[in-house]
Amino acid sequence: MLMKKIYIGSVIFLMATTVLAQSVEFTKYNFPNHKNELSDALNYIKEGDKYYEDGPGVYRLAIEQYNKANEFNPNNALLNYKIGRCYLIDNDKSNAIKYLEKALQLDPRISLDMKYNDANLLLAKAYHYDYQFDKAIAKYKEHKNALNPEQLLKETELIDKYIEECAFAKEMVNDPERVFVDNMGNTVNSAFPDYRPLVIPEENMIMFTSSRENTTGRKRAEDSYYYEDIYVTYFDEGHWTMPENSYDINSNNHDATAGISSDGSILYIYKSAGGNSLYESILSNNMYVLPSKMDNVINDGLKQSSASLSFDKTTLYFTSMRDDGYGGMDIYVTKKDAKDRWQRPVNIGATINTPFDEEGVYISTDNKTLYFSSKGHNSMGGFDIFKSEYQDGRWSNPVNLGYPINTPDDDVFFTLSGNGQRGYYSSKKKDGYGGQDLYMITFLGASKPLAFNGEEIMFAYKLPRFAPQPAPAIEQNTVLEGVILDEVTLTPLQATIEIIDNSKNELLASFESNSTSGAYLISLKPGKNYGITVSKPEYLFHSENFNIPEDAMARKITKDILLKKLEVGSKIVLNNIFFDFNKATLTDESLAELDRVFKLLEETPKLKIEMSGHTDNIGSASYNQKLSEERAKAVVDYLVRKGISSSRLTYKGYGMTQPVASNETAEGRQQNRRTEFKVVEK
Repeated sequence: MLMKKIYIGSVIFLMATTVLAQSVEFTKYNFPNHKNELSDALNYIKEGDKYYEDGPGVYRLAIEQYNKANEFNPNNALLNYKIGRCYLIDNDKSNAIKYLEKALQLDPRISLDMKYNDANLLLAKAYHYDYQFDKAIAKYKEHKNALNPEQLLKETELIDKYIEECAFAKEMVNDPERVFVDNMGNTVNSAFPDYRPLVIPEENMIMFTSSRENTTGRKRAEDSYYYEDIYVTYFDEGHWTMPENSYDINSNNHDATAGISSDGSILYIYKSAGGNSLYESILSNNMYVLPSKMDNVINDGLKQSSASLSFDKTTLYFTSMRDDGYGGMDIYVTKKDAKDRWQRPVNIGATINTPFDEEGVYISTDNKTLYFSSKGHNSMGGFDIFKSEYQDGRWSNPVNLGYPINTPDDDVFFTLSGNGQRGYYSSKKKDGYGGQDLYMITFLGASKPLAFNGEEIMFAYKLPRFAPQPAPAIEQNTVLEGVILDEVTLTPLQATIEIIDNSKNELLASFESNSTSGAYLISLKPGKNYGITVSKPEYLFHSENFNIPEDAMARKITKDILLKKLEVGSKIVLNNIFFDFNKATLTDESLAELDRVFKLLEETPKLKIEMSGHTDNIGSASYNQKLSEERAKAVVDYLVRKGISSSRLTYKGYGMTQPVASNETAEGRQQNRRTEFKVVEK
């Protein structure tokens, strides 16, 4: 009798468990005494379904309606599935896991249903995004094993890739990179997708793309996200300002940041209205002018979406979808010809491009390090950021930038600050405010042990074994920065800056200082003797010389430049005039500077100048007087040979009588050894 009671109790328990695990439908039969509440719940589902069918841009609104219905009946498999699927698009994947797990628990058949046969796949991706990689692998395999032969043929390669991504992600998370990754905050970021950051050299302004609700026209695309617009935020008094809509370059269609030149003078824009093409806008008087469509040779694909201009402005890297690609978006490169026209682009090759999408291309100021995002290669999932270096005529195998920069979700549109110590990009992380957010990366240096003597002290106070030290620049370049001002009024000037390789008399780059602040920033690779010239109409040019050895460590030089008005009595030092030791023989490195003086005289026909030579106090006064005069004469003779009338030129040697610095130091003596000219008549 006792055994019979136990048996009956077990059956009742099993029946109860089965009932609890079954999906409860929204019917009068299941809720006979809750007619009004059931009616409301069905209306919530109907309203939620409208948003659900409209696309991911309004999934958040669908969740609001679905959750109201779920409060009434939390045990419906299909409703839990839809809520989980909506949450999967959002930043918090843990909610997606909760609802998808419950949907499969309530009705395992939902994973086999022809319409909803991706429940296991969605749950696998939710685990993947949530760093539960072992669970994700198991679910991916479960989904794969449940596919029919036709589905298996289509999905096997992709599912195997997801499994590989999980295995690789485990390795990356266990060996994180030494970086800080900080969300740029809810002043900049919104509840809508924010991405594609572009930073100017001064790092006090960022332009980016957003699909927020105050975009121009406030129209929604097919996926129900608002049409993209370009926004700008400024760093002011220690924080980033509320982003402003750049109404002058936005339209009622998609307008997105695509790239920016290293000096900030050229802005590249993606516009959907022009056939998914790239446009460029030139900076003039601190405003980006109305964008113009780039050459058809560039806009020849189905879509062109991002671009990066080399430091010397002769090479453009961009992403495009074309028939000769390897699959999806690929990276292409084009160079300017002798007539300043872009040549036909060339696919950058299979080392970089994959059968999956490549996006967000960025070439660093060293012109040899390429950063880009890809869904291929050894990704943690979605887009990851990679870098490749151009060596011996080819691109190296891409290297993943690692965790926590990269995540299992999309990490894309990476760009560097001028000094290479910080990076900016868009990512989809748990701490985000909605979809993609903008993040700042701070690159840390090598580990440095803390100054503690006992291991027990570290463990007792849970202090880190290593402390970060200041970040080195990613490229070991010398950064030259400052402002260009009028010498008398100190008014900021928009001036042209030219960088010359003195050893080759070769123009490396030409760009302009900021029209409002006069600010400029230059990144100089080691191993060259640079001549840098600043010029502006109605002003005398200013020249500087920087000889950076091959073994120079990354450093920063601040150099404010004061330009002199072109008027009688004005004097400038020619810092890129060089002579053989103790001789008056001009070296080849002087040619670029000499030609600048020739050009100034040629463009100003009435200009007369006195060329003067100066020395330090080493040696006798008579010797220095003779040497300085011969050197000044050598410059005048060169200009006469080039065609300048000798009546416009005089020369004089001042020896060591007019020092501009102390002769007690090597630096001072170097400044005193100079060639300069003075305006005698204008």
